[in-house]
Amino acid sequence: MHNLNLIALKSHDCHIVMQQSLLMTICEILPKNVGHTKTRLCSFFNSICSKEIDPQKWDDLDEEVIAILCQLEIFFPPSYFDIMVHMFVHLVREIKLYGYGLVYMRWMYLVERYTKILKRHVKNKCHPKTSIIERYISEEVMKLCSEYMSKEKS
Repeated sequence: MHNLNLIALKSHDCHIVMQQSLLMTICEILPKNVGHTKTRLCSFFNSICSKEIDPQKWDDLDEEVIAILCQLEIFFPPSYFDIMVHMFVHLVREIKLYGYGLVYMRWMYLVERYTKILKRHVKNKCHPKTSIIERYISEEVMKLCSEYMSKEKS
């Protein structure tokens, strides 16, 4: 934390802060009405991030997020609202499209972790993409060879 701002957080960290940690700190810091709205936002995230969501609650969640964003517009200046805040509106529609049991399967955390692994492969700082590609290809060749060798032994 720097000047009471959270900086340098990955998306998973922000997700956990929104879903869990923010609830503990809200009540003491913010005025009651703002704290209540932020608490509703956190409970919305808890609802959509559960492994299964009752299909009959989808419309309620959709109305809830719109009401939460309207209240946030009352309390915060327009500069607070960027594209990420607008994305909240589309989360329930995405759940309706893809199904209620697969919400946690579509997060980007796995891709971000894999990107971190690929970035560790960089040996030549002048050409990072080439270095990542070379390392990735060599790993794929090693996997193929090991699978081929294991099939030949049996």
